[in-house]
Amino acid sequence: MIRKLLVAIPLAAAMATTAHAEQTPTEVLKGLIDSVDSLYLTQSSQNLMMMDDNPALWTVDEGEELFHAPRGPNNVSMEACDFGKGPGELKGAVAEMPRYFADTNRVMDLESRIVHCMTSVQGFAADDPAVRQRHGSGSDMMKLQSYISAQSNGMAWNPPLKHPMEVAMRDAGEKLFYRRSGPLDFNCATCHGETGKRIRASVLPNVSVPQEWSKAISWPAFRVGHQNARSTQHRVRGCYWQMRHGQSIAGSDASIALISFWTDAARGQPAILPDMKR
Repeated sequence: MIRKLLVAIPLAAAMATTAHAEQTPTEVLKGLIDSVDSLYLTQSSQNLMMMDDNPALWTVDEGEELFHAPRGPNNVSMEACDFGKGPGELKGAVAEMPRYFADTNRVMDLESRIVHCMTSVQGFAADDPAVRQRHGSGSDMMKLQSYISAQSNGMAWNPPLKHPMEVAMRDAGEKLFYRRSGPLDFNCATCHGETGKRIRASVLPNVSVPQEWSKAISWPAFRVGHQNARSTQHRVRGCYWQMRHGQSIAGSDASIALISFWTDAARGQPAILPDMKR
């Protein structure tokens, strides 16, 4: 659907002079670039040139079809699931995640919430391939994540911190972000605590520069080097591997705590969904 909308935008703009078109991910990124002097945001002019043709936009379209299709043993669609805004309401939902859900008594990120909905609402078994396969543009998980997330494109990150468990998870994530450990004595701040740090030719985002951090946490994103859309949980796993720490477990409280801190650090900045990264 997003891909179709991007094609239709020029015609719509010509026909409706009073209507305010929503920003595309490219326009959101350009706005961030205009707001701050950042080598991280401007390091890949090629990516910026390709963003209007981001392959993740096709993944979004496929996710839309999956979201609205009755599926699983219960033959219901994901429209019956509440992502924080009420059943089937997606506008801005991901910009306000992770968040506490009373029906599970847990703080959940997007991936863990989708798993919950597929198993408890649609009736899939936890080991069903539709649930178990989490990575790659062809997986149901990435299609659903891409579509649901795209409904928050351009909206400010605003994870709630009203429930005590939301605050606790955010605080635990901060501890994890700055806790040095592993054989290299690394933490997340080793790479993301200062401006101008690099891994080889790649400039790294600084967690203290919200505009940079907003792009850094804008997942799902199409990774050009992987030729696949990737999720936030995939990025957490990749960072832990690069630090030579123990493997992160998707859906664990530790992984969601770290994502809670990540998202809070970008508070107030617009999400780029789907993004395109190296």
